[in-house]
Amino acid sequence: MKRFLSLLIVAILAGVLTLGAYKVFLEPKPVAITQNETQPNVIPATYTVTNTNLSSIETDFTVAAEKTVNAVVHVKQYGITKTPRNLMEFFRNGGSEERRIQGAGSGVIITEDGYIVTNNHVIDGATDLEVTLNNNKSYKAEVVGTAPEADIALIKIDADDKLSYIPFGDSNAAKIGEWVLAVGNPFNLTSTVTAGIISAKSRDLNEQDSNVQSFIQTDAAINPGNSGGALVNVKGELIGINTAITSQTGSYVGYAFAVPSNNAKKIIDDIIEFGEVQRGILGIRGGTINPQAMEEFDIPVSQGVYVASVEENSGANKAGLQKGDVIREIDGLPIRKFSDLTGYVNSKRPRDIINVKVLRRNKELVLPVTLSKFEIQNYNIKDVGVEVVNPPKDYLKRFNVDHGVVISKALSSRMQRYNLEGLVISEIDGKKVKNVVEVKKIIESKYQDEDITISLIDRNGEKREFVFQ
Repeated sequence: MKRFLSLLIVAILAGVLTLGAYKVFLEPKPVAITQNETQPNVIPATYTVTNTNLSSIETDFTVAAEKTVNAVVHVKQYGITKTPRNLMEFFRNGGSEERRIQGAGSGVIITEDGYIVTNNHVIDGATDLEVTLNNNKSYKAEVVGTAPEADIALIKIDADDKLSYIPFGDSNAAKIGEWVLAVGNPFNLTSTVTAGIISAKSRDLNEQDSNVQSFIQTDAAINPGNSGGALVNVKGELIGINTAITSQTGSYVGYAFAVPSNNAKKIIDDIIEFGEVQRGILGIRGGTINPQAMEEFDIPVSQGVYVASVEENSGANKAGLQKGDVIREIDGLPIRKFSDLTGYVNSKRPRDIINVKVLRRNKELVLPVTLSKFEIQNYNIKDVGVEVVNPPKDYLKRFNVDHGVVISKALSSRMQRYNLEGLVISEIDGKKVKNVVEVKKIIESKYQDEDITISLIDRNGEKREFVFQ
């Protein structure tokens, strides 16, 4: 009995001690909240940055969309292709059965009287062009001129009323991180607007190509059908012509590219005024500075264009540029890589004067350079399988002709069998040709799969005609 009472007393004491410890150490204390007590700061998920340099219009796309959506058109092109009806026709001439094909893209109205800029690949090979406006009115369009190397084309429609158009903006003034809209007709979905930012400038997609490109890169969604459409800023100004995407699937994955508006406008002005693109060149050979070049040539800066050589009698040569110079700026525009240089120079014409800042032996010099005119020296007639060049002085006399271009090499194994090097092409499709520029114009004005008739002067001075399909 005594043992039981002892255990009971111990248990009661333990309970009292446990309850006391809980009251003292663990039980939550009540907190009195008064009207004067300071409340914690609450930061909302959406907030406005207090920066007097920013305004609501910079994130409001409705104004830009309203200004531009009626000036972006749907371009449909129709062409004819030949398909073989049997295996024999395939091996003989590639096909004889004609089939009508259709492609589609976008275009941007740039004048109220119906001039429209688009991509060359949108209209290339077309026999007929149809343009549909945002109000569903359709018109036949004519090609005014093209610049395949820049993937720009100018077409025109004749409308009864004045048309909505998009004014050109200054693509050089566009900044990385700036909001932009892409307006076009992806997947035949007319009048589509997407938003993004400028991700990069002076982007070269093919650095192995001698024709250095200079695109605006954006993350605004662009898909097949957007080609030739508008890239505009929040003011509704045209700063680029949407041209390409980089994708392993064929659809948008975050990278889209546009021809800068300054370059497109210069091409368009040239086509309207001269009928062809007037391309100015600096007259140097070189490349973007990289760590290897810095070490090899002892260059003290990490960005710019290294001048490896200067062409004789070029604008650069006459202005005093030298091998070893590093081009840092042109007209105040920083030159960090070669595509910066080509992008700016391609917006200029021959005989324009640009101020080139170079670093020479740790000293900066500003040299005014008059741009030279780019002359095409050779041209590949791919459908024929030959390369042609301008004839050397007095070369044509031995063939008893006063006009023509010279075959410099055969491009295909089929043409290599005929020993054509040195022969003269005097006419193409019945039109006399005097230089490779005229050859280029004729070939690039032809429709896809259209036959080409070549008049060839052989070594005996006899004229022969050949038709290539």
